[in-house]
Amino acid sequence: MELEIDIEEPWAHGTDWAELAARALAALVEVAPELGNERLLTSVLFTSDSQVHELNREWRGKDKPTNVLSFPMLERNDLLQLTREGPPEMLGDIALAAETCIREALDKNVSIQEHATHLLIHGLLHLAGHDHEISEADAVAMEALETKALAILAIADPYGDRT
Repeated sequence: MELEIDIEEPWAHGTDWAELAARALAALVEVAPELGNERLLTSVLFTSDSQVHELNREWRGKDKPTNVLSFPMLERNDLLQLTREGPPEMLGDIALAAETCIREALDKNVSIQEHATHLLIHGLLHLAGHDHEISEADAVAMEALETKALAILAIADPYGDRT
């Protein structure tokens, strides 16, 4: 998969977010190989809470910011049946909200880089057709994929403190 990265303020300083996204994707492909198809294209927008709030209101009818938004453009079955040959296929778009990500990272006592990596993996899994809001079993399965991909990157299980 190719990632098209757009980095806006306040993300623009200090971290190579494109490299971080590439590492997150590489780890995720090890546990969700369907995302390794070279025909796939995903856009990732590192942006502000206000931009994510606007997108959330416009496209999801929710008048609030959130940490990450995913806008899938392929159905899961189409992704799984996608051959390796042919023109590029847009998997979807992801937008990460800086201020919310920073606040959550502080609350979780993890680095913004670790939290952003988790959110990217989470968002990419949504694009691949996984959905934690369908059922408890779906949530557990999605969290397991996230945890495995994060472990490859030596990032602790973000769900490990649940009882």
